[in-house]
Amino acid sequence: MAELAEVEARIRVLEEEFRKLRDVEAIKKVKYRYWRYLDTKSLDELVDCFTEDAVADYGPDIKLPNRNAIVAFLKGAMPRFTGVHHGHNPQIELTSDTTAKGTWALYNYMIDNEANRGLRIGGFYYDEYVKEKGEWKISSTTEIDVFRDIWDRDS
Repeated sequence: MAELAEVEARIRVLEEEFRKLRDVEAIKKVKYRYWRYLDTKSLDELVDCFTEDAVADYGPDIKLPNRNAIVAFLKGAMPRFTGVHHGHNPQIELTSDTTAKGTWALYNYMIDNEANRGLRIGGFYYDEYVKEKGEWKISSTTEIDVFRDIWDRDS
């Protein structure tokens, strides 16, 4: 009988580890969707990536206090740009069953169509996540540039 109890205990450990892996993958997917929505101009869909009380820090002059402000800012800023956001090397830490934090390396190449300029950004995202009604969402995001390279495309 001791063997059965030992097997049951091992199965519970494996189930918990599997749940954690599923949560980490779900967190990755919400961040991937966020970048894809930016790049494909599916800006109405961004609402689904954030908690209602989410905050965003996109630099010294861009601090956004909630989901509506984040989406409004991105709807105003992104249409002039064509580009791709690449997120790499995610480091996701589950801090409870319903909270997590993550760090992502960012490489972003964009064209400012209005100014006819190219823009390359390398940096990091520092995020916090919350699981609401079984779905992971971004509750806080901060992007910090390591470099920003801008050039005129006419030259």
